[in-house]
Amino acid sequence: MSRFLFVVPPLTGHINPVVGVAAELAGRGHRVAWVCADPALVRRLAGAGAEVFACAGAPEGSRPPELRGPEALRFLWEWYLLPLAEAMAPGVRAAVGEFRPDVVLADQQAFAGALVAERLGVPWATSATTSAEFTDPLAGLPKVREWLEERLALLRASVGDPAGRADPRFSPHLVLAFSAPELAGPADGVRWVGPSVAARPAGAGFPWEWLDAGRATVLVTLGTANTDVGDRFLEVCVEALRARADRVQGVVVDPGGTLRAPGDDKDVLVVPSVPQLALLQRGVAAVVCHAGHNTVCEALWHGIPLVVAPIRDDQPVVAGQVTDAGAGVRVRFGRAGAPRLGAALDAVLDEPGHRAAAERIGAAFRAAGGTPAAADHLEELARELS
Repeated sequence: MSRFLFVVPPLTGHINPVVGVAAELAGRGHRVAWVCADPALVRRLAGAGAEVFACAGAPEGSRPPELRGPEALRFLWEWYLLPLAEAMAPGVRAAVGEFRPDVVLADQQAFAGALVAERLGVPWATSATTSAEFTDPLAGLPKVREWLEERLALLRASVGDPAGRADPRFSPHLVLAFSAPELAGPADGVRWVGPSVAARPAGAGFPWEWLDAGRATVLVTLGTANTDVGDRFLEVCVEALRARADRVQGVVVDPGGTLRAPGDDKDVLVVPSVPQLALLQRGVAAVVCHAGHNTVCEALWHGIPLVVAPIRDDQPVVAGQVTDAGAGVRVRFGRAGAPRLGAALDAVLDEPGHRAAAERIGAAFRAAGGTPAAADHLEELARELS
C-alpha cells in the first residue's frame, strides 16, 4: 500500500478530473488524502468520506470581467495563483508531515504542492487538468514571461527549495495530462491519459422526464466560474434555441440565476446545475460552452460536437484545439448575437464532419486509458522512488 496526497485548488474544474483517480487508487488498496482550502467542496465532489486536510486559500476578491488577453493572465497570476500558493504552503507542509505520503500529486495551479514536496524531499507528480500550458501561452509575450519567472523564483525562495530548479507546473518525475494528442497536439514528457470520466456523486432533482426524445437536446453551460459575465451570452443562447424549437430543446445551466423562464417551458429548461456526465451519456446532440477544458473533454468523450465561446484564461487555447480538430465551431463570446450563435449551432448539428471529428477524438480519449492509466503511472512512480 502507498500513500498519495492530492493537492488541489478550491476549483471544481481542477478537482473533478482527479476524483476518479483517487477512487481508483483507493480501490486498489492505497490510501489517498487531499489538501484543499475548501474541504467541503472536495467532499461534495469526491464523496463524504474523503480524507481532507484543510489549508488557507487566496484572499477574497474578484477579477474585473472586462479584462482579456495578457492583462487577464497577469491578473490571474498576481491576484489568485501566487497568493494561493503562499496561503496553501503551511497547510501543505502540515499535511505532508502528518500523512507522510509516498507521492504528492500537485495540480498544475496549486504550486504549493510541488514546491513543498520538493523542499521536503517527497516525489511529486503534476496533475494537468488543462492542456493549455503545453502550447506555451506566453509565446510572443517576453515581458510577461520575464515577470512570471521572477515571481516564481520569489515564490520558490519563500515556500520551496531555493536550490530547486523544476518548474512547479511540470514535475520532472511525472506529468499526467487529462487529454490526448488528437485534441491537444504533441507534447514532450507528458503522459496522456485522456479525460478522467468516472462516476461522481450525482445531485438529485434533475427533471429527466422533461427531455423530449423527438428533438435534439443542446446543453448550454459556462462552467462554475463565469457567473459574473455570462448573462448576455445565456440570453443569446436562449433566443437561438427558441428559434429552433421545432427540432431542438435546450438545457441551459444558469448558476447565477440571471435568466427567468416559465416553469412550464417545453423548449428551454433553465436550471442552476446539471448532472453533466449523466446528461451527456443520455444523449446530447451538441454542447455550447466557454471552452472550459473539462466540459470540452467530457463532451468529446461522448462524441458530441461543440460551439465554443472562450472567455479568458486557457479557454482560447482549448477553443483553438476544438476548431483545429474539426470538432466544433467558435464564436465570439462578447459579440455573438442569436443569428451567429444559431448558425454555429446549425453547423455542428447538421454538418456530419463535426460529429465525426468529435467521435474520433472520443475514441482516442478512451484508448488513452483514463483513470486506470493515471493510477498505473502513479503506482509506478511510487515504486520507482520508494
